[in-house]
Amino acid sequence: MNENEFEPRYDHIKNEENIYKQWQDAGYFNPDVCVQKGVTAPDAEPFSIVLPPPNVTGTLHMGHAAMLVIEDIMVRYARMKGFKTLWIPGTDHAAIATQSKVEKEILKTEKKSRHDLGREEFLRRVREFAQRSHDTIVHQIKRMGASLDWSREAYTLDEKREVAVRTAFKKMYDLGLIDRRSRVVNWDPKGQTTISDDEVVYEERKAKLYTFKYGMILSGSEKGDLFPIAISTTRPETKFGDTAVAVHPDDERYKKFVGKEYDVDFCGKSIHIKIIADQSVEKDFGTGALGVTPAHSMIDWEIAERHDLPIPIPIIDLYAKMINVPAFVKEKKTAEARELVIAELKKRNLIEKEEEISQNIATAERTGGIIEPLPALQWFILVNQKFKTFNGGQKTLKELMRETVANKQIKIVPERFEKIYFNWIDNLRDWCVSRQIWFGHQIPVWYHETFKNGKIQEQKISVGIEQSKEEGWFQDPDTLDTWFSSGLWPFSVLGWPEKTEDLKTYFPNSILETGYDILFFWVARMILMSTVLMGDIPFRKVYLHGLVRDDKGRKMSKSLGNVIDPLTMAEKYGADATRLSLVVGAAAGNDIKLSEDRIRGYRNFSTKIWNIGRFIAINREVKNEKTELKSEEHQKYLQEFDTLKSEVTAHIENFEFHLAAEKLYHYVWHAFADKIIETEKENLKNGTEEQKSESYALLERLFLESMKLLHPFMPFITEAVYQKFRPGKILMIERWQN
Repeated sequence: MNENEFEPRYDHIKNEENIYKQWQDAGYFNPDVCVQKGVTAPDAEPFSIVLPPPNVTGTLHMGHAAMLVIEDIMVRYARMKGFKTLWIPGTDHAAIATQSKVEKEILKTEKKSRHDLGREEFLRRVREFAQRSHDTIVHQIKRMGASLDWSREAYTLDEKREVAVRTAFKKMYDLGLIDRRSRVVNWDPKGQTTISDDEVVYEERKAKLYTFKYGMILSGSEKGDLFPIAISTTRPETKFGDTAVAVHPDDERYKKFVGKEYDVDFCGKSIHIKIIADQSVEKDFGTGALGVTPAHSMIDWEIAERHDLPIPIPIIDLYAKMINVPAFVKEKKTAEARELVIAELKKRNLIEKEEEISQNIATAERTGGIIEPLPALQWFILVNQKFKTFNGGQKTLKELMRETVANKQIKIVPERFEKIYFNWIDNLRDWCVSRQIWFGHQIPVWYHETFKNGKIQEQKISVGIEQSKEEGWFQDPDTLDTWFSSGLWPFSVLGWPEKTEDLKTYFPNSILETGYDILFFWVARMILMSTVLMGDIPFRKVYLHGLVRDDKGRKMSKSLGNVIDPLTMAEKYGADATRLSLVVGAAAGNDIKLSEDRIRGYRNFSTKIWNIGRFIAINREVKNEKTELKSEEHQKYLQEFDTLKSEVTAHIENFEFHLAAEKLYHYVWHAFADKIIETEKENLKNGTEEQKSESYALLERLFLESMKLLHPFMPFITEAVYQKFRPGKILMIERWQN
């Protein structure tokens, strides 16, 4: 059989593997090669996009597949339009997630902790795991047909990114935007590390709200009286650390108490309480009076700062055990201590009310541990600190992050997410970037300590890119939040801090495509890092796709047994069918319902395309000369196709990929196959030679032009059939003519 003849049945596995290899061997994923081979003009306008780096914690899921498909549509379209097109691949070391996964596996199989193994051996194991995961992920990405420039692949923990991270830290430290200070953080007692606000997962659980009074006043004219104000809380065990009671300034019930101070006996411990008025207090919640615990609540810490309250010593330690408290609760876990405190309050007749409520409990995303807010000495990025920007003005990070979107330097698609973005920025706290884990970028800070009588007399600090060569210096053992290195991604992958040709050509990126669920985790942090370090936006547009859910609209999870694996679907039905199932009906920012039946249905479309091509090829002229299409009917078909092409182009330009895909699907199957081919069959069978030639020319032209339009969506099948008609040509680099 001639290689240009159609096999009776389309073998997607063989074709997809061979075609991807052909694309890679040709080198056209690399824009430099496209210029060298004359495919792209040297002065062509650049189009650049970075792959949101998948975490090296396992394998890709359908959400990743949707991301790959949407980005590949953009990239293939830009390449066919003649842009100097760059799509950079990479993976993320995902510090806490990866370390946690390896720790669990070692504990399960060897009954050992990372401390049993030691830092170097443990990190060796983590790196091995990450490499295996990386190799699996790369295979999956290629299997989906993603046309990434693999010659530029990056990793958030590789050598070049290490230099970028250290440079960024040093620059931001010198600008006064990074500082080490003690303040309340989200502490994960299970993972033994801090985590950011965005890595806290809230779980709704039943809890008890207790209304009570602290106890007897211990000094002054009111000595022996009961404390005058009742408070409500779900965590009475933390009240050993209270320094104030806050009420709303307009609450008439408590105005006479504002400004007063009391020494109070709370369950056997003397605590000093000041009554303060603060706008943040909700008058209608509980008693309208809030017990302020600055050491164990971020909100209370901020209240304490506003009112110059003393910061007390903590009463909960790193293992969620009680410290600096009476003996009956000392060393107890917080949950047990709560019960003991309630029993003591009841014994003293101080409980006024007890009610069951629903409460959002803060848990750590990766370990599931219940978060304990507590004070710790950590490194922070200061979002409210004014600094000298590139243009010489004085701004805060929050102001810059807001302005870039507010003034439309960066356009978010769909636009409705702008409001959510602004709300997050307005409520943004300083970003704690230090983590007490081993896997990740070690903080580029070194200390030198001198001791006297066993105590630190002096501590010198050095922040830099290279370690000091002098003896006696040691590096901060903590690592950086993984989002710190991910935040540099749009420019670190282009060679920053070096002034590379790639950076000059492809930055800012044309667009950033990702899921709406990491708008804050990642997108906002890239804007933060870029405006500080580059003096420019990281990308011009942000396209947010929705979540992939099952056919009942539920989130896919192993526990529900409803996970659909993209690689399995690609093997069964083809990557093209899997890709189209993730595009049709999936408008920007909207979740999509997916089922195996849906994917199977689009496999039928691949088969239909193959059969159409086979039918046309069977009717191919021996002398395939150019034939002029003269008939009015044929001219009408061509005009209709030109209209379709304009509409599809407009949809892609407007990020309406679902509409473009739907129109092409209906055109190929219903307009072209069901109507035009059926109409032309009579000419092909019984017409004159001229009629046969003209009908064939019409069908081939419309078919191959349709394949061009479909190529970004279904690259494998379209490439396969195109090369049957145009041997030696590669559809991937054919021009998209308007």
